[in-house]
Amino acid sequence: MTMQPYEDQIRRMTPVSAPPKQKAEVAKLSQLLGESSAGRKPRRSTFRVVGPRGEAHLPETIVFLLERVAEVLARGDAITIVPVGKELTTQQAADLLNVSRQYLVRLLDDGRIPHTKTGKHRRLRIEDVLRFKERRDADRRNALRDLTQLTEDLGGYDTEWK
Repeated sequence: MTMQPYEDQIRRMTPVSAPPKQKAEVAKLSQLLGESSAGRKPRRSTFRVVGPRGEAHLPETIVFLLERVAEVLARGDAITIVPVGKELTTQQAADLLNVSRQYLVRLLDDGRIPHTKTGKHRRLRIEDVLRFKERRDADRRNALRDLTQLTEDLGGYDTEWK
């Protein structure tokens, strides 16, 4: 059985982006969904999906997720949806963190990210990887803020922009 390209990407947790010929449609969908919740007031709009087997009402949680997905794709970015509780391979975790697999293994060996071993294979919970990513990103922001402050304190920036 041959799998559709998007189905294979989703199954492998590879980011999916909108092809150039679909960008206008995605932008229109993002705008439509975004208008339904402008200002984050309670939704009054009702969304329905129509498919080959009938139609159904879309619950607010699904509409919210579709809104976020369409927003990201409309910007031209890629997106990956991963269920909570999902275990990742070291390569999937490295891809998520945008680091090499070898560097990720060093992080695991140093105890910076919890993991389990099944035989020779290491597995990481998505929650642990995302928690590490949040801490890492916060540390980077703080270091950048400190560096910027130090540079300003030492007069490293000109007051005039040319």
